[in-house]
Amino acid sequence: MSKKKALIITYYWPPAGGPGVQRWLKFVKYLPDFGVEPIVYCPENPNYPIMDVSLVNEIPKDITILKQPISEPYGLASVFSKGKSKKISSGVIPKAKKQSLIEKAMLYVRGNYFIPDARKNWIKPSVEFLSNYIKEHHIETIITTGPPHSLHLIGLQLKARLGVKWLADFRDPWTTIGYHKDLKLTDSSKAKHVALEQNVLHTADQIIVTSNHTKNEFQTKTKQPISVITNGYDAHNIRVEGKDELFTLSHIGSLLSERNPVVLWETLSELIQEHKAFSEVFKLQLIGVVSDDVVESIHQNGLKNHVDVVGYVSHDEAIQFQMKSQLVLLIEIDSEDTKAIIPGKVFEYLISETPILALGPKDADVEQIIKSTNTGSYFNYNQKAELKTQLLSYFKAFQNNTLKVNAIGLQPYSRKTLTEKLAKLILHT
Repeated sequence: MSKKKALIITYYWPPAGGPGVQRWLKFVKYLPDFGVEPIVYCPENPNYPIMDVSLVNEIPKDITILKQPISEPYGLASVFSKGKSKKISSGVIPKAKKQSLIEKAMLYVRGNYFIPDARKNWIKPSVEFLSNYIKEHHIETIITTGPPHSLHLIGLQLKARLGVKWLADFRDPWTTIGYHKDLKLTDSSKAKHVALEQNVLHTADQIIVTSNHTKNEFQTKTKQPISVITNGYDAHNIRVEGKDELFTLSHIGSLLSERNPVVLWETLSELIQEHKAFSEVFKLQLIGVVSDDVVESIHQNGLKNHVDVVGYVSHDEAIQFQMKSQLVLLIEIDSEDTKAIIPGKVFEYLISETPILALGPKDADVEQIIKSTNTGSYFNYNQKAELKTQLLSYFKAFQNNTLKVNAIGLQPYSRKTLTEKLAKLILHT
């Protein structure tokens, strides 16, 4: 029986690095197993802030990939300040009081002249190209994934033109995402975002979100069907010889200015001062993009000699760090807006056989995942005493060689299981 074709419109695709690319790379890998033939549409010349060439090897050999040129503003912005442009495009936004005039100008222009985002110029040429392709190849279903949310506007116009079935995948919320507050939006710009979001939510045949909090938010905005399909983990063949000899606490991924857990740095500083054995073997590893504000805060708390800022590494290397570390660290901003955020790395953490130490807002979706799978500990920002007690408990287990994880209930988060759920939406919506 022939497979049903689904056109996937995505900005992030290998060799892009970071979590944004993983979700649809894995869906594309497994969709053929469930009766769906994926066709990928992505930019020909994107300005990816993070690259991971190793992910190119994971692209299935027999799928169709369509590419069209994109015009982006970051190349022009880099003429004025290459470093600041790259940081802002990757999400590293300095605190307001530390922003230079150039950074303030960049954020204002980005927020108010590029709505919904800096990829808006790709909408019109994409709609023209894809309209012809969809008709010529008899494609009945399209899928857009954002951010960038401008890709949903491609879906919106294709739906209006051709009447195709449209699934809109939100990897993050739109108007309630934390960084919107940093873009210096005027009231008019805020209203435009809300109107565009409403149009997408009311027009798509099916909404897909990655968390229950986002589903609850969108249910107040639309009557269209909404399904939660989280990110997940995939099987891999990566092996390590053993755990680190030091008591390593490793954070994988970006640590932006607002995601700066001062309470954790204070707690670690106290443990170093109060316990000589802890001081001798403790090491904080930061793998990924780290803002200057976070590094400064760590140093201010006396951890300079205990921290190693590794920087960005390939996906395979990141997994090795997870598996070798004694603890993996998960940090989210203490905000109502971030309760819906479930970082993609969480699911790789789940199968790393390494305890998770998480810090974030109360009743976040990720808290439920960690607790239900028995893979670590989750704390709110006002639980300093409990956090300190748990860290000391983990350290004693490390000393006794008994620090380990007994994970349960992981199967629902496997990429293949999640793809089956997606395939049902494609085939039956």
